[in-house]
Amino acid sequence: MSREFVDLFNNWAQTYDQTVSEDGDIEYREVFENYEDILQSVVRNTKGPNVLEFGVGTGNLTRKLVNRGYNVFGIEPSEEMLKIGQLKVPEAKIKDGDFLDFPVPDLQITSIVSSYAFHHLTDPEKEKAIGKYSRILPADGVIVFADTVFKDEAAKRGIMEHAIASYFNNLVDDLNSEHYTYLETLRAMCERHGFSVEFIQKNKYVWIMTATKQ
Repeated sequence: MSREFVDLFNNWAQTYDQTVSEDGDIEYREVFENYEDILQSVVRNTKGPNVLEFGVGTGNLTRKLVNRGYNVFGIEPSEEMLKIGQLKVPEAKIKDGDFLDFPVPDLQITSIVSSYAFHHLTDPEKEKAIGKYSRILPADGVIVFADTVFKDEAAKRGIMEHAIASYFNNLVDDLNSEHYTYLETLRAMCERHGFSVEFIQKNKYVWIMTATKQ
């Protein structure tokens, strides 16, 4: 994530895992629908052995990657999230940083992954980040991101109208303030930096993007 949202995640750290659970906050239930399967999908598309994860949070994806046998180098700007992530996954090497400003591990990174975080960057920041990742990854290395992305403007408008009609005021605020982008925008960014891209939709909000370095 970018530093803009650090205070939010410091405050959210203790209750984040409850929010993503099946009986979590009703406003965000559709956002986190199939949460475990979404994380498993990221893991399935990841190539080892060395994985760089952005927005580690409370370590839910990190734990699954470590269990698969990967060496995980985590990046997390929220001090409170980082503390929880380190406690839950002591095997991972988690450092302070964000999508654009982070320590690069000495080992060759084969995958760059993230869940529910890339939307904290503006579109120009997203493209800058993808350019950096292109220089880090080898041929056939992958970026695997799970995040809220919209197929087009009509799809985003439909989601917004549903949230407004449901009086999901916090969700509406998020949809207005976060930097959610579109599939073709992400595809074009990745292709400009030498990646081929596939998208798979996992719920009304979240898609898995797998970008392979050519």
